[in-house]
Amino acid sequence: MTSTAADLLRELRDAADPAAHPQRHYHGGAGVLGVRMGTVFELAKRHSGMTLGDVGRLLDEREYEPRLAAFCVVDFQVRRKGITDAEREERYDLYLARHDRIDSWDMVDRAAPRVVGQFLRDRSREPLFALAASPDPLRRRTAMTAPLAYTRPAHPEGIADLLRLAELLAADPDPLVSKPVGIALKHAGAVAPDEVRAFLDRLGDRLPAPVRREARAKLP
Repeated sequence: MTSTAADLLRELRDAADPAAHPQRHYHGGAGVLGVRMGTVFELAKRHSGMTLGDVGRLLDEREYEPRLAAFCVVDFQVRRKGITDAEREERYDLYLARHDRIDSWDMVDRAAPRVVGQFLRDRSREPLFALAASPDPLRRRTAMTAPLAYTRPAHPEGIADLLRLAELLAADPDPLVSKPVGIALKHAGAVAPDEVRAFLDRLGDRLPAPVRREARAKLP
């Protein structure tokens, strides 16, 4: 039987225990159900056969966990063998069209690499630069997190754009943005060490010290 948003919501509410799982990492403005993160991921995987219409209904929910589950569902969907390019594009479009429903860093980190970055792997990555110019720090986080898709496996053109984005965002005053700069550089350094070393040498002290430290973590 096809899963629906109502099915997943019911199971989330059944699993809720706000005293045990108060979601202290969540700093958005909505309420929480109080569902263990592992349970959210398990339920999203179990219900990953739902339609995009049902994903949209989850994104309409006020509480944090249903919306996180929605982004987990589309992440699981784009991992499937045999997914078509048209299906990838639908999920990419949904992510960007409903970005206003993202109010927590983990929604970005869960879905941006595979849903956004992977879709743009062999396309223009100008949408990432448009996101990088957004006044919304979570959109800027998407711009910097999506290029992780170009480090596994290494994609030279994608890594070049990762470095361009890192230069734009490294000094971002919001840690929601500056922290993933270091993480992206670290993973790029594991597969393109010469390019990352050259980037670090060129920018030098213009890069914040925490970003430099993180970027060097996987350099040989």
